[in-house]
Amino acid sequence: MGRTVKASRGNKLRCRGWKQEAILRMLENNLENAEIPEELIIYGGTGKAARNWESYDKIVETLKNLDDDETIIIQSGKPVAVFKTWKNSPRVLIANSNLVPHWSTWETFHELEKLGLIMYGQMTAGSWCYIGTQGIIQGTYETFAACAKKHFKNSLKGKIVLTGGLGGMGGAQPLAVKMNHGVCIAIECDEKRIDRRIKSGFCDEKIKDIYEALNIAKSAKKEGKPYSIGVLGNCADIHPQLVQEGFKPDVVTDQTSAHDELNGYVPAGYYGDSLEEAFKLRKKDPKKYIQKSMESMKNHCNAMLDFQKNGAIVFDYGNNLRGQAKKAGLENSFDYPGFVIAYVRPMLCVGRGPFRWLALSGNPDDILKTDKIVMEMFPENKTLCNWIKLAEKHLPWEGLPARVCWLGYGERDKFALAINKMVRDKKIGPIAITRDHLDSGSVASPYRETEGMLDGSDAIADWPLLNALLNCAAGADSVHIHNGGGVGIGLSTHAGMVVVCDGTEETDERIKRVFKTDPGMGVIRHADAGYKESINVIKKTDLNNPMIK
Repeated sequence: MGRTVKASRGNKLRCRGWKQEAILRMLENNLENAEIPEELIIYGGTGKAARNWESYDKIVETLKNLDDDETIIIQSGKPVAVFKTWKNSPRVLIANSNLVPHWSTWETFHELEKLGLIMYGQMTAGSWCYIGTQGIIQGTYETFAACAKKHFKNSLKGKIVLTGGLGGMGGAQPLAVKMNHGVCIAIECDEKRIDRRIKSGFCDEKIKDIYEALNIAKSAKKEGKPYSIGVLGNCADIHPQLVQEGFKPDVVTDQTSAHDELNGYVPAGYYGDSLEEAFKLRKKDPKKYIQKSMESMKNHCNAMLDFQKNGAIVFDYGNNLRGQAKKAGLENSFDYPGFVIAYVRPMLCVGRGPFRWLALSGNPDDILKTDKIVMEMFPENKTLCNWIKLAEKHLPWEGLPARVCWLGYGERDKFALAINKMVRDKKIGPIAITRDHLDSGSVASPYRETEGMLDGSDAIADWPLLNALLNCAAGADSVHIHNGGGVGIGLSTHAGMVVVCDGTEETDERIKRVFKTDPGMGVIRHADAGYKESINVIKKTDLNNPMIK
């Protein structure tokens, strides 16, 4: 049974407190922004908000009746218990897709999923923190900005970026490239996704012929005009073809759902009108589908390596395409770097990451007022101020109005306190603060966030678990532990959190702790790995690592 779900707006409570109401609205907001809402799939292949509609209804019912000193337990999208805890404990604790390491494979996961025992939570899907494509846009903007700074004198003007995937995450790429003054060609096999990104303002134009798209892109490049094109096609077909014909893009990356060879990636030959044939094959003969998918990913990745040989800047955007290609027999698939090790790690070292907040009232003015405050508080952060101005100019509201900006250790707590004071002074309505699981200290993912750690600790998963435990102790309102987000089951462990700003002094105390512990664990984790930037932050701030003098 499917239905249309929209997040509640206004100041009327359906729950027994704003903490519970906020989390309920975030869950609803996930569905309002979902890629396949009738199946509870939010983004990322099969990343779901709840295991099934029965579970969803029970979650909603339970949140509405949850007391201020109770905690609901969610096991892979299913509510399994309510316990009496403390008023300053989390109202919601979530664990998604977690399997004992030896059995942490897609094969085991799919067996358990068929039995109705587990669901794939991705990162922000199963933790109810997804805010639409806007949620990933600044990270994508920052990544392309760092790429431009490193390779092209701070701008993508006159440069063509070739990529794939316009789903919930990849859909941010065209606008992020455009905001960096570049030209984007994004290949997508699902025409509905292209249409959705154009309708929401994340992409300029849909083209069904790659050669027409190339002509448009080359003209825009020559004029120095920022522009984005969604091309209906399949990367595994188009990329090798473009290599063979000598096309030389300036930058190549990818955000197809390569992490999941069955329910994510679409094999060569399938796109547009033939996409339904691929979906039928998935159900009829999953083994054959996976075989086709793996071979296609191998060819897709190999074409990216060829682009690199021909002079393009190539990087992996965290979807495990390299890992899948290697699994399929492409031994040199890791010859191009991941985006974290190439561009993002210096920010993670100082606790800087994706701080995002939602206006629970549904009033966009609440976000615009907080935009003004964050720029006033950190005027020296030119990247942040420029970002806010660009976001106000270019980004549409998707579901509940929201904003994301990258803030570091010592900044998040100050801004969160300012937001809570605005709520207390009735200048804005209640605000929920959260983040992506891709953050400084909340993820272990050797093919993505923790690739190539200085001390070789890429695969150590203690850190995100400690992050979640510490955020519980510090008083976060919702805390989550997931497996497999972004890169696939068994390849990552990550944690999320939410703090609801209801204007109370009690929330001030939560903020003072959670927004120290959360980014602080990122600084500690990187300092432990030997990063000098992190060690310097510890020495200059109130962070305490007994092993560092």
